[in-house]
Parts: sequence; structure tokens; C-alpha cells
Amino acid sequence: MRILVIDDDTDLREIITEYAKYEKYEIYEAEDGIKGLELIKSNDYDLIILDIMMPKIDGFTVVKEIKKIKDIPIIMLSARSEEYDKLYGYELGIVDYVTKPFSPRELMARIKVATSRNNEYSNKIYKFSNVVIENEMHKIEIDGKKVEFTLKEYDTLIYLIKNKGIVLTREQILNEVWGYDYFGIDRTVDTHIKLIRNKLGKYKNYIKTLRGVGYKFEETI
Repeated sequence: MRILVIDDDTDLREIITEYAKYEKYEIYEAEDGIKGLELIKSNDYDLIILDIMMPKIDGFTVVKEIKKIKDIPIIMLSARSEEYDKLYGYELGIVDYVTKPFSPRELMARIKVATSRNNEYSNKIYKFSNVVIENEMHKIEIDGKKVEFTLKEYDTLIYLIKNKGIVLTREQILNEVWGYDYFGIDRTVDTHIKLIRNKLGKYKNYIKTLRGVGYKFEETI
């Protein structure tokens, strides 16, 4: 697996590289966002590890530019733990947000979760009303028009559909989609459900809210 680490902290890049090589990953490095984007445009990577605070161009802007050209799982690193930053990152399409300082072993575990989930897609097609989901292509069409979903939004919707008729707690959704415990759990899950419903438009009521419990997907609205 090919991983690109974009961070202006040389020591941190070296630590990540050391642990990643032990896991048999191919590691490539960029010291800032501009260099990182140049590498991404001319090479293929299976995962991006990206810092937020960097010279020349910040991590959020880098994510936006990456999403314009390629669909690559991104784990964001930051010394900032504000919930707003995390939610904004998820809205942009990152798969994980790791707050510094962190354990390199924990980062390796999160890499495994992010990449395994990205490889879980099958050829299965899900349909409800005029919504068609092609799992292999990570493609959602609503009323015949393609609608862009971030990876977390997509995974959350698929998890709800696979468990249709079953009430899922926020904890269950978080553990399945994110793969680890996360502070601010209610708002994280609720925010993603809100974003999904907005994109589903008139089909949003397929996702039911069970007040004080969680959510479930129902075939009829």
C-alpha cells in the first residue's frame, strides 16, 4: 500500500515513516501542501496523511484540491482538537481526524480501518424509490442525477441500508463507520445524518429518528 505523508514537521514524518515501514507500507513524503498536490497529480496513492497547519497552503485547502481530481482516503492530523475543525474535515470528505500528540501505533490502527473500509465495496447495487447506489463505483444517483457524498456520509448511509428496519444507536453507527471511540459522539453522528438527509432531498424520510435512541432505515416513507 502506498501512503503519502504531507506534514511540515520533519521529525513527525520520520516517526510515521518508521512505523509504517514496519507494517510493510510504501511511504512517500511532502513537506508542504503544494509539494503534496504535485505528487498526488502525478502519482497514485492508497491513503493520504495530511496536517492542517502548514506553510504556503493549509490542510483543508489541500483536501478540497485533492477531491477535485482524485478520490483518496485522507487522515487529517492537527494539534487543534476543536469539534468544529473535526466536523469541517468530515464534511470535506476526510475519513479520520487525529489530534496531536498521538500514538504512532494508534495511527497505524486507524490506517488499517480507513483502508479496509475503502476496500469493502462490492458490486452490489442498492435501490430505494428513485435512489440508486452502485457500491463498486461509490456512486449515488437521485432521480437520475449523480449526487456527491463524502466517504463517511456514504458509509453511514450504506450501514443504515444494510440494517434496514433495525434501530441503530449512535454508538453503533460510530463504531461501525469510524471504527473507534470518539468524543462528541452525538454531534458527529447527528451532523452526518443531517448532511445525508439534505442530499437525499425528498427521500430523506427513509431515515427515521428514534428520539433518544438513534436511527433506522425503513423501506417505506
